[in-house]
Amino acid sequence: MHLVSIIENKEIEKRIALTPEISKKYIDLGFKLSLTKNYGNHLGFEDEHYKNVGVNFSESEEEIINNADIFIQLGLPKDDKLSLLKENQTLVGSLNSFSNKEKLDDLKKKNINCFSLELLPRITRAQSMDILSSQANLAGYKAVIEAFQVYEKAIPMMMTAAGTVPAAKVLVVGAGVAGLQAIATAKRMGAVVFATDVRMASKEQVESLGGKFLTVEGSENLETEGGYAKEASDEFKKKQEELLSETLKKIDLIICTALIPGRAAPKIIKEDMFKNLQPGSVIYDLAAVQGGNTVFTEVNKIVEKDGVKILGEANILNKLPVSASNLYAKNIFNFISNLYDKQNKKLNINLEDEIIEKTLIK
Repeated sequence: MHLVSIIENKEIEKRIALTPEISKKYIDLGFKLSLTKNYGNHLGFEDEHYKNVGVNFSESEEEIINNADIFIQLGLPKDDKLSLLKENQTLVGSLNSFSNKEKLDDLKKKNINCFSLELLPRITRAQSMDILSSQANLAGYKAVIEAFQVYEKAIPMMMTAAGTVPAAKVLVVGAGVAGLQAIATAKRMGAVVFATDVRMASKEQVESLGGKFLTVEGSENLETEGGYAKEASDEFKKKQEELLSETLKKIDLIICTALIPGRAAPKIIKEDMFKNLQPGSVIYDLAAVQGGNTVFTEVNKIVEKDGVKILGEANILNKLPVSASNLYAKNIFNFISNLYDKQNKKLNINLEDEIIEKTLIK
């Protein structure tokens, strides 16, 4: 079988779906691999590294896509690339099935198999394929680093002859994978960490990392069967706002990570809450692309409001593209290995397999 990938639009996406290490694993399984020239050069993966393990190269994206059985990418390719796909080819990536529904429906009508890995079920067997977790882990870490770089005070408590510098106080909004990594990173750097989440199951995880979980009185468990957060009731939101408003009086940095799949990010830090934040505070909003968890977040800008800096990037993983690519490539390989019938050397789209059934665009 022929597996291919082409260069992403590097202005918005520096990650890649195939590294030389993972390319060798595909070839050992019996796949033929083709890439566009200079595929991984920007990350230090030279064409020669790929050729050494048996990868073929071409300057023609059209030729590569035409010859593909499986086409793997980060996101949904541009329209001119999608138009080249033919019946019975398979597209695998993070295709953002909620916002790209119309385009994916068109591909489905052409009998193209589209697998979108953000739809992967949260089950034990799928953990090695979980692109959301692997990428969110890195994003949570990097968000803390970026926020700390902008913050103009020391992070850990320091006792000196001239006096004591107090530890920075960090609030993490949303205790999913990104939030938990943000908590762990901030704690390692000496901050005092608080966290909030609509899922009560997060309390134990937050506290195991040394964070203090902010519990809304009479909390309801707002967690879907798939392990994601769901929309809170108006009463819960009101209680959460009151608790947050009071907590913000002692907070120096906020890391926002709250997202609901397929929906705009919930507005958690409201305009009137900013009066409780001290000038010099910093907010890093990982939900910026989906509208942000604060009312003032703007994508790829540092917004200053009453002395508070608000940061939010379209793709924070562009700042960790090598680590992110290594993990993403392994996730995709594990997914395709599950999809591949090694004995008969073909894909087995077995809809009785929950992993395959949930990720296939129908």
